[in-house]
Amino acid sequence: MEKLPKLYLSILLIVLIFSCTENSNLSKTERRALAEKTYNEAVKFRQGSTAFQNGIVDALAIDPEYEQGVYELSVAHLKRGMPHKWLPQYNKAVVLDSAYRIPWRGYLYLWFYRDYKKAIADFDASDTLTPNFIDAPQGHSVDYWRGIAYLGLKDYKNSIAYFEKHIKKETEEFGEDYVDLNAFLYNGIAYYESGNIEKALQDYEVGYNNKRAYVETLRQLYYDDLLELKTEINKL
Repeated sequence: MEKLPKLYLSILLIVLIFSCTENSNLSKTERRALAEKTYNEAVKFRQGSTAFQNGIVDALAIDPEYEQGVYELSVAHLKRGMPHKWLPQYNKAVVLDSAYRIPWRGYLYLWFYRDYKKAIADFDASDTLTPNFIDAPQGHSVDYWRGIAYLGLKDYKNSIAYFEKHIKKETEEFGEDYVDLNAFLYNGIAYYESGNIEKALQDYEVGYNNKRAYVETLRQLYYDDLLELKTEINKL
């Protein structure tokens, strides 16, 4: 019985060697196609599962420069709160596609690690990488995300400037009704915290409450906060 694990490992090693030899004979286009096929089979499994992660590793063994696979391998580490594993892997994707991955890295710094300065640095870098295009990771412009990052730093002047730049551009291109209401909400918060109550109220009339999946939203309110507020009001 003790020989079975050794036999299994020997067979697995032979299969891997044969596979590597076989793949080395493929053209670059053929390797990419095979890597994509292997990746697409892997992502049928639950994200971060052993089958998922190992399948992506297999895809990258075929084509180490398959950027989507390089990126996806980092995601499970990010969601598990393991920056020491997430960032080095993610940065490999940055090398392969800087223009796309850098603004996204800023978004991840912002929401998963609340590293506002690094987030702003990446959003600023995206302006240099794509000077004629405003990047929009996760569906919002980098101006919107910069507004939130500066709010996190309590730099209200820059926060308001970027929110209003975002709102102005979206309004001119699509109409005010299509501007995400959170832009007004956060702009109102920035005005309120900077002491401009009148401007804050104007934005609050347009904005509404906000919540996010995976991470706590900025300036999150909880039920206990409302109970505390009610208690304070009753004391008046």
